[in-house]
Amino acid sequence: LRMLQVKLIVTGDDFGYCPRRNQGIVDCFLAGAISNVSLLVNGSAAADAAKLARRHNIPIGLHANLSEGSPVCEVLKTNSSLLNQDGFFHGKMGFRTALSKGLLNMSEVKQELKAQVELFHELTGHLPPHMDGHQHVHVLPEVRHVFAEVLEEYGIQYTRVPIEPGLHNCDWIPPSLMDFYLGVEEDSFNTVDVFTKHGIRWPDIYIGLSTMGRNMSVSSVRSAIDSAILELTAKAPQSRTVTIELMVHPGYPSVPPVGGCGEGPDDFSQSWERLHELQTLIKPELQSHYKSRNIQLCSFKDL
Repeated sequence: LRMLQVKLIVTGDDFGYCPRRNQGIVDCFLAGAISNVSLLVNGSAAADAAKLARRHNIPIGLHANLSEGSPVCEVLKTNSSLLNQDGFFHGKMGFRTALSKGLLNMSEVKQELKAQVELFHELTGHLPPHMDGHQHVHVLPEVRHVFAEVLEEYGIQYTRVPIEPGLHNCDWIPPSLMDFYLGVEEDSFNTVDVFTKHGIRWPDIYIGLSTMGRNMSVSSVRSAIDSAILELTAKAPQSRTVTIELMVHPGYPSVPPVGGCGEGPDDFSQSWERLHELQTLIKPELQSHYKSRNIQLCSFKDL
C-alpha cells in the first residue's frame, strides 16, 4: 500500500439545507476535514451556501433532489406526478413506491433535473463539476437514464455510484436500514452500464453508508478506507492511483422550523448524529491517518 497514491474526495452532502448545516460544513472544510460539497438547490439556505462556497473557495457540485421538499421548476410546483397530495415531493420511500407503480412522468423528472442544474448555475456562476442524487434517487430504474442524459447534455462529467465494499459485513446496521442500503446497491449495479454508456465517470471506491451518523468513528472510517483499498488492489494490483469518495453529513443540528427543502427539517437533520459526524471528521487522528497512508484530500476537479 505504501507506493499507492490515494485521492480522497470527502463530500459534505446537503449543503444549503439550513444555516446550521451550512455553518457545520464550512467549519469542517476550514478544518481540512472535507474537501468537497454537494448543494441542495431547493434547500432553504441554498443561496447562502453558494455565497459561502464562493467566499471560502469550497469545491461544489449538485445534490439533485426529487424526493424531499418542493421542486424548483415553476411549472411543476402546482401540478405534477412528482408531488403528493400535500404538494411536496413523495419522500425517500414514497418516491420509490410511486416509481414502482409507474406513476412518475419521466419527462417531468428530466424537466426538474434540468431546472436544478440551471438554478445551480445561477447561484454559483458555474455548472456543477459533479452531480449526485439526494437519497440516492439517481440510480433508480428509469430515473438513471434521464439523469445520465441530463449530465451528458450539460457536460457534467462525474457522479456517485453508491456501491460500498464490505457493506454486507456491517452487522451494526439495523435490518430495516440494511434492506434500504442493499436496494440502493442493487440499483447501483444496474446503473453502471447506463452511466458508462453516457460517458459519465465516478471514483473507484464509494464509502459512506456504513459510516453514517452514529456509526461514524475514526476507526470505522479508517478501516472502511483501508479494506476498500485492499480489496481494489487485490483485483487490480497494477493500479498506482486510487480514487475514493467518502460521503458525509456533518452539521450542527437543525432547529425547526428553520431549514429543510420546503417542509421543515427532517429527523436526521435535527439529531445529534450530524454534530457527531462533524466532531469525528475534524479529529487530528483521522487527519494523521490520511498522511500515513499517502491519502490526499481533493475534489472532483482534481481527478
